[in-house]
Amino acid sequence: MPRVRLPAVTLKRKAWNKGRIIGQKRPLLPKQVWAIRARLELASYPRDLALFNVAIDSKLRGCDLVKLTVTDLVKEDRIRDRVSVIQSKTKKPVQFELIENTRDSVLVWVKSPEMFACQFMFPSRFHDRPHISTRQ
Repeated sequence: MPRVRLPAVTLKRKAWNKGRIIGQKRPLLPKQVWAIRARLELASYPRDLALFNVAIDSKLRGCDLVKLTVTDLVKEDRIRDRVSVIQSKTKKPVQFELIENTRDSVLVWVKSPEMFACQFMFPSRFHDRPHISTRQ
């Protein structure tokens, strides 16, 4: 049976990741962190500001961050100074401290009307999901 020789296929467009840095990215500089915080505060996005501040302070994975409950961070109308969470991947407890700026932003978010009777710290805007996804 003779083999059919097909013409060589050449790509007409450049690969999407050609020349881009892939893999782990460099961490944010403190100057960049404060710039993001300032922009979120000026734009008055309390949920995003609280999410960003808790993410920076806790260094938790995204899946653990979005599953934080209100009772993890709040006790008797006060934001906890030190929080302990069990990681879903390693099943080990992690302790972290919330700085005053983070506690203030979390308090503003918890007292907002959108948080009325919510179990999770960062509820989803879609009604069929209890909390935001890691993709959101």
